[in-house]
Amino acid sequence: MIENLKKSPLFAGMTIEEIEEFIVKTRAKITEYRKDEFIFLQGDVPKSMYLLVEGVVAVCNDTGSGKRSILALFDKPGEIFGEIFLFLNRKTYDHYTQVLCDSKVLEIEKPNLFQSDGIPEIIHQKIVLNMLYIFASKTYYLNRRLSILSCSGLRQKIAKLFLKNKREDNTVEVNMNREELADFLNVTRPSLSRELMKMQEDGLIVIDKKAIRIFDLKKMKDICDI
Repeated sequence: MIENLKKSPLFAGMTIEEIEEFIVKTRAKITEYRKDEFIFLQGDVPKSMYLLVEGVVAVCNDTGSGKRSILALFDKPGEIFGEIFLFLNRKTYDHYTQVLCDSKVLEIEKPNLFQSDGIPEIIHQKIVLNMLYIFASKTYYLNRRLSILSCSGLRQKIAKLFLKNKREDNTVEVNMNREELADFLNVTRPSLSRELMKMQEDGLIVIDKKAIRIFDLKKMKDICDI
């Protein structure tokens, strides 16, 4: 577990001993969740900050018609969620979190997170600096997602999403199923499936289960006006 925690931006620049001491002093606890369970619901009072140990967690909202919209997806060990509402002292969450597969989450309750008694000053300083980095990174992520959702058409949204997440070999690992990806793009699943098939027929991409290969990089960039 400690190796996964060491990957977290919250613990960047910290030794294993410092991480272990912080966990003990803040009385952090690990909770296991089964697929489709909720960590917190819309309207719940923010009480903790959460760190993904393993699994996949989605931050969601439901539209007026009841359709789920995925606001953010956490699938890398060490990623943090729930901290924004905690630091802003918001009375309730305006979204909910749902696990997309069996997951383990480290929970740090607010009183233990903010108290500094017993936590060495050097550890406290590192945590504060790392939190500033996390906030900046999330602002950058939200700007990137906004640039995707602001695209005029579905094909442009898909192309921009794939281009922003491609590897050096022009492959994109998709950690969401079709329904979840549709929710992320705020479109219906049938519309997404049709457009992906059309993009494959047009020679833009090759679909292989959970991986997408960008076959024509130039045309994909042209779609996005890059």
